[in-house]
Amino acid sequence: MMEAQYKMKANEIDLAFIEAIKKLFAEKDIVIRITEDLDETEFLSRYKANEDHIIENIVAEPSKIFKGQEFEAYTSKNL
Repeated sequence: MMEAQYKMKANEIDLAFIEAIKKLFAEKDIVIRITEDLDETEFLSRYKANEDHIIENIVAEPSKIFKGQEFEAYTSKNL
């Protein structure tokens, strides 16, 4: 069994692409499945509970704000 997955924008599909698929799979029966590619965060944000969980995790992440040359000094010291 041969399987191929292509990820592209819909407007990139042209006759050359279709002909390449036909050549690749020749006389075989094939299934063409089209799905919309969603950003993982966008997908999880569809449900309020998931979105709340994402926001909580973002807020819980430690963060540091740097001014001017502070980042270079911080990385030199810590790396």
